[in-house]
This record gives sequence, C-alpha cells and structure tokens, in this order.
Amino acid sequence: MSERPVAMFAMTAENVPRIFPPGVLARLRDLVDIDPALVAEDFTRPAVREALARTEILISGWGCPPLDAAVLEAAPKLRAVLHAAGSVKGFVTPAVWERGLVVSSAAGANALPVAEYTLAMILLAGKDVLTHRDRLRAERAFPHQGVLLGIGNFGRRVGVIGASRTGRRLIELLRPFDLRVGLADPYVDEAGAAALGVTLLPLDALLGGSDVVSVHAPQTAETRHLIGRRELALMPDGSVLVNTARGSLVDHDALVEELRPGRLGAILDVTEPEPLPAHSPLYDLPNAFVTPHLAGSQGNELARLGLVVVGEAERLAAGRVPEFPVDERELGRMA
Repeated sequence: MSERPVAMFAMTAENVPRIFPPGVLARLRDLVDIDPALVAEDFTRPAVREALARTEILISGWGCPPLDAAVLEAAPKLRAVLHAAGSVKGFVTPAVWERGLVVSSAAGANALPVAEYTLAMILLAGKDVLTHRDRLRAERAFPHQGVLLGIGNFGRRVGVIGASRTGRRLIELLRPFDLRVGLADPYVDEAGAAALGVTLLPLDALLGGSDVVSVHAPQTAETRHLIGRRELALMPDGSVLVNTARGSLVDHDALVEELRPGRLGAILDVTEPEPLPAHSPLYDLPNAFVTPHLAGSQGNELARLGLVVVGEAERLAAGRVPEFPVDERELGRMA
C-alpha cells in the first residue's frame, strides 16, 4: 500500500468529533495520515504552521480560517481542500484558485436536511397546522365541525426560488405529492426546467401564482432583499413564505407589514440578524414561525458530511477527481 498523504483538520475543534464520529474517523485515518488532536482554528499557531508545511490535504469545516496567500505559501505540498460543510465562500480566497488547488464540498449532503425541513414545512403550511395547533391550545375544543374548509395539499401551488443544490433537492422531494411546482431562476432555461419537471416562471409570476413560496437563492449583493415590499405585495392572500436560504434575501420590515394584518404567513429558519433582536415582532406574530437556523445538518446528520469527505479522500487516493468539486464560476449562484 502506498504511503498515506498527510492531512490536517481546519475547523472549529469541537466540530471534529461531531462530523467525524469514531467509525467515520477510523475510515478517514485508513486513507490519510491525520492527527485529530491537531486542529487548525488559527494558522498562526506554531504547531499548526509546522504541520502545514507537510500537509497535502486540508479537511475544512465550519470555522476554517481564510486560506490566503500567506497560508498557502506556508503549505507548499497542499494540493486539495475537502470541505466537510456547505459553502466555501467564507474561507477560500482567490489565492486558492490561482494556486490551482482541488476544492471539494459536502454542500450537496448539507442541502438534503434543508430540503427535508422545507418539504415538511410546505406540507404543514398546506394544512395550516400551526394556526390550528394554536387555536386548539387556546380554546381546548375543535374549532370546526367535521370537514375543515380552505386547507389541503391537493393541487397546491408551490413556487421555488432558485435551482440551487437545496432547491433542486426540494424539487425531487416534492415529486410524489399532488402539487404544482413552479421555478424562478435566471440561470435555468425551459429545457432545464422541463428536465426538473417544473414550470419555469418569471419571479413576479411565481410570487403571484403560488400558495407557498420557498426561497433557495444564494446570498449575493444582487439578491439582498430579493423579496421586498413590492414582491411580498404580489403574493396572494393567505399564502406562505418559507426561507431556509439566508436571512438577507427577505426584507424583514416589509414582511412584518404583511404579517401584522394576517395577510401572509412566514416560516423562517434564517433571519437577519441571527438571532433576531429580543424585541422583534417575528417572535410573537401568530402567523410567523421562526426556528433557530436548524434546517441544515444537525446532530447525527453531521456524520453524513464526514462520509462525503471520506469518499472524496478515497477518490484522491485512487488518482481520481472528486465527485463534488467546487467550481469558482458557480460560487455566486449556488447555495
């Protein structure tokens, strides 16, 4: 067997055992020479700098420091960065691409629980579960006799904003249900939408014709407040906005204006800022359901990210290219 390449973790130290529990770590250590006790939270530490000079593969995660030109100069043998999380925007600098390093990300695996959360919320919104849970809790009696009108998921119109990794995975998960799914994405053409099995719509038409709108666009300067006062006004009475992408994509002040009179509903797993200020009305409005950024990988789902990295390390060891490479050109539009 050939000598194992030297690797090093670069993330918040507490995340190493979470993403690489014993079984996953053992598989990784069969492939690379790595010390789980040495974690680069700061590339200026002497022990880290010394190890960096020998490192061929960097296994990054949440909390990875920036890989700038100075760091890369101290790592002459570095050839690949395997990211055990989602976006690499926060730490991959232009120097990484100039150096020609291989970059891989477990973003696709992290997108799965986000899509699952979103699917659950779409179906619950169709039944208006949260409103009726609160009424039952308050009145201690059924608020209806027999059939409850005005709810249901048969033929409900779902609008997906952004064919990102999460958006595409959500579209897959929605297929078994009797829903009509539309997509708004400037990078997708009619043929691409047909391949996904959805109807391609301009953003305004999607907003105006959907019972539930789910946001999956990337966070860029152009998408800040993508859903603002004008866009929210286009949504039909009683429709619901779901945001599991980034809080900055929605204008929260404008959203509150639509929520106060009860015209719309909102399910927000991401906000701006995070967490919301203690005085935010979004905590108390009955038609706003806010969760603490938990849609992404949590608990036992973190091991899935580690397994992606193990798979990528196996491919590198076999002389193959990564299955989940990151393309610099796609960073601005993939989420």
